[in-house]
Amino acid sequence: MFFGVSALQTIHVLISLVAIAAGLWVLGGLFASRRMNTATGVFLVTTLVTSLSGFLLPIKGFTPAVGTGIVALVVLVPAFWARYGARMQGRWRGIYVVTAVISLYLNVFVLVAQLFLKVPAVKALAPTGTEPAFLIAQAATLTLFVIAGVLAWKRFRPATAAVQVGPAFA
Repeated sequence: MFFGVSALQTIHVLISLVAIAAGLWVLGGLFASRRMNTATGVFLVTTLVTSLSGFLLPIKGFTPAVGTGIVALVVLVPAFWARYGARMQGRWRGIYVVTAVISLYLNVFVLVAQLFLKVPAVKALAPTGTEPAFLIAQAATLTLFVIAGVLAWKRFRPATAAVQVGPAFA
C-alpha cells in the first residue's frame, strides 16, 4: 500500500487513463473517418481491462461504480462485435460508433466523479457529490459526449472491409 492506495488500484487507474487517452485519439479518428486500428484495439482492450479490474477492488454493496462497471461491460460486447466481428459493415458501423463513444463517456464519467472524490480542491466544490458543481460538471461531460457522438456518427464512413488488408489490429 502506498499513500493508502493499493497496487491494484494504482494499476486500475493507470489502465483507465490509457483507455481514456486512446479513446480520445480514436474519437478524433472517428471525426476524420479513420479506422485507427491500433488505437482502437488499445482503447477497447484497456477499457475492458479497466471495467473488469474494477470488480477486483473492494466492493461495499451495489454502488454507482458497480453499476457503471456493469453497463460498461454490456456496452463493450457490441462494440467489440461491431468492430471486429461485423467489421463495421452496414448498421454495425453505427453500432460501433455509438458503443465506442458510450464506452469512452463512461470512462470519463468515472474520471470526473473520481476527481470530485479524490482531489481536495475539486472535492471542496462538491463535498457530497450532490452539489451543483458536480452536477454541472457531469451534465457538461454528457453534453459534450452527445455532441461528439452525433458528429462521429455523421462523419465516420470508413472504407469497406473488402479493401482492408491485414489483421483487425493492424
